[in-house]
Amino acid sequence: MSTLLSIEKRNAVLTRMAALLEQEREALKAINQQDLANYNGEDLAMEKRLLVDDAKVDGMILSVQQLASQEDPVGQVRYEFTHDNGMRISNKTAAFGTILIIYESRPDVTVEAGGIAFKSGNKILLKGGKESLLSNLKIVSLWHQALEENGVSTDWVEYLNYDRVQTQAFLEKPTQKVDLIVPRGGEKLIEFTKKHASCPVIVSGRGNNFLYINANADLEKAMAIIINGKTSNISVCNALDKVLIDVNLADWEAFTNELVVKLKSYNVTILGDEAVAKATNVPAIKNDLIWYEEFLDYKIVIGTVNSNEEAIEKINKYCGGHSASIVTEDKAVAQQFMENIDASSVYHNASTRFTDGGQFGLGGELAISTDKLHQRGPIGLQHLVTNKWYIYGEGQIR
Repeated sequence: MSTLLSIEKRNAVLTRMAALLEQEREALKAINQQDLANYNGEDLAMEKRLLVDDAKVDGMILSVQQLASQEDPVGQVRYEFTHDNGMRISNKTAAFGTILIIYESRPDVTVEAGGIAFKSGNKILLKGGKESLLSNLKIVSLWHQALEENGVSTDWVEYLNYDRVQTQAFLEKPTQKVDLIVPRGGEKLIEFTKKHASCPVIVSGRGNNFLYINANADLEKAMAIIINGKTSNISVCNALDKVLIDVNLADWEAFTNELVVKLKSYNVTILGDEAVAKATNVPAIKNDLIWYEEFLDYKIVIGTVNSNEEAIEKINKYCGGHSASIVTEDKAVAQQFMENIDASSVYHNASTRFTDGGQFGLGGELAISTDKLHQRGPIGLQHLVTNKWYIYGEGQIR
């Protein structure tokens, strides 16, 4: 394990990285155009994530600037105790050591993940997708420049230019010590990583997020939240896939018809359960398996429930454990819903599109975890640590 760098040294590297991204902005965009030209364009969401434009560069710069300004996540005291025999015992946060992140198509992750890992005292191994290779290598060369100019070894940020076979071999028998692996991408990538990894894996899971309209909902809020959750960006894991409507809502059929018209104006394909299909003439779902599906597309399923309990039960059965929202003016009902839903992020009167490290004030995220160990939801700087016990004695023996 590399010796922990001082916080001043870590912040200096991040600040320099922000300056280099600005300085090399045009070169980075030009190199990214080569990656885009080489990409076959068969996946629209993938292509969108691959593009580096001015807004993306601005986001990268902001991400490292925010990280540089945050307090050191390492060495934070979590617990203190003085033993009867006088020993002083404390538990403090500590760096993991080496973190491997495997991701697809997003050059901004090379900045964000690299920055979060480095700031939290970890060495980072970056394994990006072949479609963004040129962009990633350019960004890693900037990391190396920022490290070298501050007298820090370049092996703190390392790019693994491996194909699938080499990646599998590395996962099964790493050629260096790896303490944690984070796969960030589609289900195939996650399954592949879990199957072959020989060390702990935090799964950055899928979405399949639900919204429940309670009988006491403000329908204007409900409409705006659904349209935002479904149509603002279909390629992300915090997008909305399912809507449940309480049939005790006054005129629920009229509202559902309005919702269908509005969604159709955004070219969203709509399917309904039996009651919704009957009330609105949208096609009925073929079977209940569709409730498990994440769409990543202009597609939504609308269903009905008879009570808050039924909504909670249905969401807990089918959702991906990512995000769920309730629209209601009844705060007690909202609290009961939020406490009983088994997901990383639960919302009252807001869009699931906010489940994101930047939006939660974390300065970006390494991943959004749908696992419960050791962190759930957006994994920020302060979560990318393990802990360590410090015991100070004067010769005590047991």
